[in-house]
Amino acid sequence: MSPAAPSPPASPCTGSSLGLLFRQLRDGMWAQMERELVRSGHELTFSQFVTIKTLARGIASVTDLARAAELNPGAMTRLLDRLAAKGLVERVADPEDRRALHIHLTDAGVSIWREIEQCGQRVHDRAFGDMPQADRDRLLCLLERVRENLSSEE
Repeated sequence: MSPAAPSPPASPCTGSSLGLLFRQLRDGMWAQMERELVRSGHELTFSQFVTIKTLARGIASVTDLARAAELNPGAMTRLLDRLAAKGLVERVADPEDRRALHIHLTDAGVSIWREIEQCGQRVHDRAFGDMPQADRDRLLCLLERVRENLSSEE
């Protein structure tokens, strides 16, 4: 007698594990964003996009930027070197702490942000496809809840 075949998932979904599904979504979003940036004529990586997006919200430290882009501080420093060489960011010494630097977008960086922000919106729209707004809102709320559950300490 052969073992019984596994029963199909109870829902219409594939039954992917939560962690794997999150990883696939993240990787897909990153890859799609990089393709969108290239199509728009911008030689930027996803991590550079995230860094510029974070700086568009205001001044940040290398540590803040590394956390946002999921890089270690050394990798972020090299990324900032590349963005500075393109004239998109500048490092400014903190007047209250000589050891600290604040990173700012230059005028060129702000201009690039205005262009690439639309790339992000196109990727966002593609990811949601024809999903109704109520479903989009519900999905985001549920994902935020999962994130909060995983980040809370017991």
